[in-house]
Amino acid sequence: MADVVVSPEWVTDREALVLVDVRDGWEYDGIGHLPGAVNVPFDSFRADEHGEGEAGMLPGAERFATLAGDAGITTDDRIVAYDDDHGVFAARFLVTAELYGHDPSRLHLLDGDYTAWSRRYGTSREPPATGPASYRARFDPDGPLVGPEAVEAALADPETTVVDTREEGEFAAGHLPGAVRLDWRELVDADTRGIGALSTIRPLLAERGIVPERRILLYCNTARRISHTYTILRGLGFPRLALYEGSLTEWEREGGRIETGN
Repeated sequence: MADVVVSPEWVTDREALVLVDVRDGWEYDGIGHLPGAVNVPFDSFRADEHGEGEAGMLPGAERFATLAGDAGITTDDRIVAYDDDHGVFAARFLVTAELYGHDPSRLHLLDGDYTAWSRRYGTSREPPATGPASYRARFDPDGPLVGPEAVEAALADPETTVVDTREEGEFAAGHLPGAVRLDWRELVDADTRGIGALSTIRPLLAERGIVPERRILLYCNTARRISHTYTILRGLGFPRLALYEGSLTEWEREGGRIETGN
């Protein structure tokens, strides 16, 4: 997975990493966490309404910089994020960091989650001995987050596959014209709690026109789901990825067309 989705062995073989646990504080403190991990709870960097960028759900650069800095994270750190839900919440932290200028080559998702890690490795309830750090965050207007105009162009582009990452019922009720559906859970293994076998994932993607040779535009009404799929595709070497985080309600309000049915 091109060192984007990394194994526990990859983590234990390296020292210069910042492990970021995005679970709630009571889970981090009471249940335990990976040794040395810092805690940046998912709810702390989740926007309740549109934030910066093109219809994105971002917390704002100043807020994100404060959260990261208070956790002892610097802009140059190599980060491995995890949660206890197959990585779907952790992926959002990574995408948020990328959209605020963190080098994506230094952003990694743990393959598996806290439960999977705890089955094989030690955990801790002791907080790491870290202090506040300086973190620089600035929204990147040239990053993967795009707005409605870019979506319109993608829908008219025969070289772009538009991917809906919502559930089947949501898709059937209404979706962008020509979009294909891909549930993020199709990419994970229920037993290992990590990413499924590539021998299964690649054909599953290809049969829906999700291949590296095409530009891929992802959309969803939930930031964590779109972030997880984006991270997996990035790990698979997809070079042209875009994210649209506006709702279909807004899309229709602006005159956009939707289709119904599967």
